[in-house]
Amino acid sequence: MNKVKQISSVQNPLIKKVISLKEKSRDRRKSGLFVIEGLREIELACKGTYSLQSVFICAKIATEESVRQLINTTGYNPELIEVSQEVYQKLAYRKKTEGIIAIACSKDHELNKLSLKSQNPLILVAEAPEKPGNIGALLRTADAANIDAVIIANSNGDLYNPNIIRSSVGCLFTVNVAIGSSEEVINYLRKNNIAIYCAALSASCNYTNVDYKQSSAIVVGTEATGLTSDWLEESDQNVIIPMQGEIDSMNVSVSAAILIFEAKRQRDFL
Repeated sequence: MNKVKQISSVQNPLIKKVISLKEKSRDRRKSGLFVIEGLREIELACKGTYSLQSVFICAKIATEESVRQLINTTGYNPELIEVSQEVYQKLAYRKKTEGIIAIACSKDHELNKLSLKSQNPLILVAEAPEKPGNIGALLRTADAANIDAVIIANSNGDLYNPNIIRSSVGCLFTVNVAIGSSEEVINYLRKNNIAIYCAALSASCNYTNVDYKQSSAIVVGTEATGLTSDWLEESDQNVIIPMQGEIDSMNVSVSAAILIFEAKRQRDFL
C-alpha cells in the first residue's frame, strides 16, 4: 500500500472533492466516483469488487493498522490518507462512524449487462422508487432473501446517493442491481421467459395463490400511485396482500418483503 499522506485543512482540494462527491449527484455521475463511509460498507464494497481510489482515516477513531488489514485483503492499492478530526467531521455523513471513508469507482448497471446465474431466477423489479430509504430497504430485503437481482425501472435518482448506501447498509455493493426503462425491463423479462407478477389492487388474486416456483419477477410501484399501465398491461398476474385495516397500501419495502419471502417459502419445497 502507498505511503500515508496527511491532510489537516478542510480547504485542501482533495477534501473539497470528497465533499462535492458526497453532496452532488452531478459530480458523482460525471466523475464515475462516489463516497463510502463506514467499515462494514467498505468491506462489502471490496467483497463486491468495487475499486477503491482513496481511503481516508481519522487516527483518533480508526487505526491505520486496521485499515491496512482491510485493504490488504482486497488486492487493491488505494491511496491512504490520514485526516484530522476537523477534516473528518466535514467528510462524514453519519453521526456515528468508524473513522474511515473511501472514494470508490462506480459500476455500470445497464440492464443488457445483467448476468443471472440461476436457471430459475427470482427477481425484484421496483418501478420509479422515489425515496433513497425505500431503495436501501428493498436492497436489504433482496440480500436477506438472496434473490437473483434487483432491477430498477425508470430510475428517478442516483444509485450511489449516500442515503441509499447508508440505508442499504452496504448491500448495494453485493446485490445484483440493474437499471433500465420499463419498456427495456419488460422486454428483458419476456426475452428470458420470466413471469411478471405485479403488486396491484385491481384484477388481483391473493399473493399466496400464485406459483412463484417458475422464473419470476415480483414488480412493485410507488406507494402514492402504484404501478403504471406499462406494467399492468404486461402483467401475467396481479397479486394483492389482503389488508384488514382502514388503508389499502403499506410501505413498498414491506410489501416487497412479504411477496419475496412467500416466493422463497414456495421454492424451499423444490
